[in-house]
Amino acid sequence: MRDNMTKQKVTFSYFAPEAKSVQLAGDFTGWQEAPLALKKSKTGLWKKAISLPPGRHAYRLLVDGRWRDDPECATREPNEFGGQNCVRVVEGA
Repeated sequence: MRDNMTKQKVTFSYFAPEAKSVQLAGDFTGWQEAPLALKKSKTGLWKKAISLPPGRHAYRLLVDGRWRDDPECATREPNEFGGQNCVRVVEGA
């Protein structure tokens, strides 16, 4: 049973050279309660690697305080605000 809880390293990235801040918010951060800041590279690509347990994880990006979808994420599901959440599926080990 314990093996099911093996966390996987997952990298989130977003290209926004003009942005002042990019944050990751999802069901794993309590959404806006504790969003995670992404780090900007010289090329304008923001990245953050985190460990997530296996399963489906809904998330969105906060770019300069505005909700944005992850253009790299093909899996989406409707949210209660009339928009869509991105979904990252983490496979079990």
